[in-house]
Amino acid sequence: MLLDKLKPETAIKLKKYGYFIYLLPLLLPALSYYWAHATGMHTFFALFPLMVVYIIVPIVDLILGKDPVNPEEDQVPGMNQESFYRWLTLSCLPLYFICIFSSAYLLLHWPELSVLGQVFYVISLGVVGGIIAINVGHELIHKNTKLEQISGGLLLSLVSYAGFKVEHVYGHHVHVSTPEDASSSRFNQSLYQFLPNAYVHNFLNAWKLQSKRMQKKGKTLLSKDNELIWYYLHTVVVSLLLGAFFQVLGGEFWMGVGVFFLQSFIAFTLLEIINYIEHYGLHRRKMSNGKYERVTPEHSWNSNFFLTNMFLFQLQRHSDHHAYAARRYQVLRHYDESPQLPFGYATMFVIALFPPLWKAIMNPRVEAYYQDEGQSLVSQ
Repeated sequence: MLLDKLKPETAIKLKKYGYFIYLLPLLLPALSYYWAHATGMHTFFALFPLMVVYIIVPIVDLILGKDPVNPEEDQVPGMNQESFYRWLTLSCLPLYFICIFSSAYLLLHWPELSVLGQVFYVISLGVVGGIIAINVGHELIHKNTKLEQISGGLLLSLVSYAGFKVEHVYGHHVHVSTPEDASSSRFNQSLYQFLPNAYVHNFLNAWKLQSKRMQKKGKTLLSKDNELIWYYLHTVVVSLLLGAFFQVLGGEFWMGVGVFFLQSFIAFTLLEIINYIEHYGLHRRKMSNGKYERVTPEHSWNSNFFLTNMFLFQLQRHSDHHAYAARRYQVLRHYDESPQLPFGYATMFVIALFPPLWKAIMNPRVEAYYQDEGQSLVSQ
């Protein structure tokens, strides 16, 4: 492939500045508006962000091929100290806030757009939220600085999913690839069986886990020190601000609130679909003492396509992330021995929407991965 011929030092530099591609999804709603008016194809371009993410990116992934950069251990300390990588992710908080309100402004000044086109446009905004608010929020909540932690929580609250900050770290990462984890999909489970349980369990479990955390501090769940209260309050405030923004510009207040929560629903649905993909059919073995084996790179599906690695701040290197959760995105490594997805996340996302196709592609891979265990995978 094209990137295999690059010298290692050139590849690392290319990758460093390649992360600026995160600006593209933030610009897609505005580009949709511009090209719709330039061509007169309004409903078509309302879906432009989806076409970029789920058609163009997978095609370019196949052209560019796999990511050749795996930082050596002696490079990791230096890369970890570079503030460049940290500020890229932190910048997503103000930029996504601006993206929401600027997209609302464009929506209100797009009279040619049909009601269906308006829905498509808000769905497209939700896809951007999945890439920026959810994905980057996920990166930040794993870091140990207060600025990053709070920024991650605020990003997640911009898509009404602040509970993820608690449930993901104290629930999912503890119970990943076990029956106790609603974000780990089972062998032969369809996406549509997985999603309802993931929505409900992860919301309720966030509050349950937070209650236990507050009790350990000698405080109640309704204490002012409960961060979830403040993050969900932030969600409500921003939704009302967007409603007021619509009203000031001549639109309907509740339409603005509806836009906020629809883009939120799309964004956190994207998250749960990615969760479905990342752990499908994988399980941690139960040891003789009744405990599960420790989490290793073999308990997450890995993907290593270059463009999507750039686009998602290396979320695809999920095996390394679960084995070493605090690692910063720029030093996550690819493991050949981890179970490998056949395509990048965007392609796998589309495949997951069609359970027969998903099972035809993924079930043989799960069975092959566990072929030496001699046990039924359906029960896992």
